[in-house]
Amino acid sequence: MSHTPPFWFKQALTLTDDQAMPPLTANINTDVCIVGGGYTGLWTAIKIKKQSPNTDVTVLEKGHCGQGASGRNGGCMLTFATKLNTLIRLFGVSEAVELVQASEQAVFAIQQFCEHYKINADVRVDGAIYTATNDAQVRNLYQPLSLLAQYGINRWEQLTSNEAVELSGSAQTLAAISTDAAGSLHPGKLVLGLKKVALALGVNIYENTPMERLHETVTPRVESKRGSVKAKKVVMAINGWMGQMFPRFNRHYVLVSSDMVITKPQHEALADIGLSHGKAVADSRIFVHYYRTSADGRLMLGKGGNLFAYSNRMLPAFEQQSAFEPMLRNSFRRLFPALDADFETSWTGASDRSATGLPFFGRLNDNPNIFYGLGYSGNGVVQSYLGGEILSSLVLGESNFWSQCGLAKGPLGAFPPEPIRYLGAQLVKRSVQRKERFEDANKAPWWIDSQMAKLAAAAGKADK
Repeated sequence: MSHTPPFWFKQALTLTDDQAMPPLTANINTDVCIVGGGYTGLWTAIKIKKQSPNTDVTVLEKGHCGQGASGRNGGCMLTFATKLNTLIRLFGVSEAVELVQASEQAVFAIQQFCEHYKINADVRVDGAIYTATNDAQVRNLYQPLSLLAQYGINRWEQLTSNEAVELSGSAQTLAAISTDAAGSLHPGKLVLGLKKVALALGVNIYENTPMERLHETVTPRVESKRGSVKAKKVVMAINGWMGQMFPRFNRHYVLVSSDMVITKPQHEALADIGLSHGKAVADSRIFVHYYRTSADGRLMLGKGGNLFAYSNRMLPAFEQQSAFEPMLRNSFRRLFPALDADFETSWTGASDRSATGLPFFGRLNDNPNIFYGLGYSGNGVVQSYLGGEILSSLVLGESNFWSQCGLAKGPLGAFPPEPIRYLGAQLVKRSVQRKERFEDANKAPWWIDSQMAKLAAAAGKADK
């Protein structure tokens, strides 16, 4: 298959006044050099300039800002809330509670940011729904709510059976929970809007400027093909590419595909089945189905965990139409039999899934002047906003919650080395798929499949 630009990014380019920035063609100096022009890099640049306007910030992007994961995700705005148990285990109750609340506040902060800077990113803070489509999922659906309630931070509620079907738009829904602190947006419009704000704040952006080498010295230097940047501080905001540049990170995340299809506009048909809102919806599988409507009347459906990359190689399949479109079509027809399954297109994205299911940030090889962040595990739309808080605090030497929190202390888990990791991932994936087929038929899964599935669940779902 040939390279196919992701739908959201291609659409955003046609609907915004984005201007391509020239590549770097000189040797320059700057205060802060950020490698990567996606959500993480741009949020970090903006937050640095807002806190320290006189700091000179330069962003290097290997292609066009946003054409990677930031412009090809599902656009679901989701939080740490259902990961409270993992957060408590890693960081303790107090910090876990603060991280959950901060992630929820970030949903509204992104909305306010877009309103303030007049970014038309189709932000709809309509909430989220997590569903169960078989009896096994129903048994697990409500577990996070009691823990959230125990610490007084539960914003989720149990829906009635009728509400679950009506709001999810699918008769396959047996039960559901919902929250107000979530929603959806147009990922391509958001990232191009962030680029425009960064430029207005004085950030220097060079596109089509891939990093070829990083000199990890006291005063770091980033080399590209036709120029270089000498900086006081460097931020590596390349996410899934991190293991290609710095192989030691390959133990701490796996590259997993998330495959998506999107329909042609069908406003009336969506309204007829109850999908006249911008809620993000996800089922309770380990490799979830997730979906939501778009502002122009389309329905996007995605599924995570279909393709694993050996040694985290950035496979050509991650930038092509989805090879799993037939599987997604079958899921679409099962969930929404009344809708037209005439898809506009399909696409694939690479999700950098960490061993804990949480992002991690820190100093590269203990260099006090080089920082990094990655591992969003499919939830980068909201969590990259928090990543910008962490990385800007580290760069500016702030002693605050973000620079001191557990997420800023590097990776907290590891996968086995290759080839064990890849072979193990294939075994676990097959066990999960087999287990969920049994559960869909309301049959008891094999014991070994249930045990293998726990390995995938422990690292958090591969999702939105």
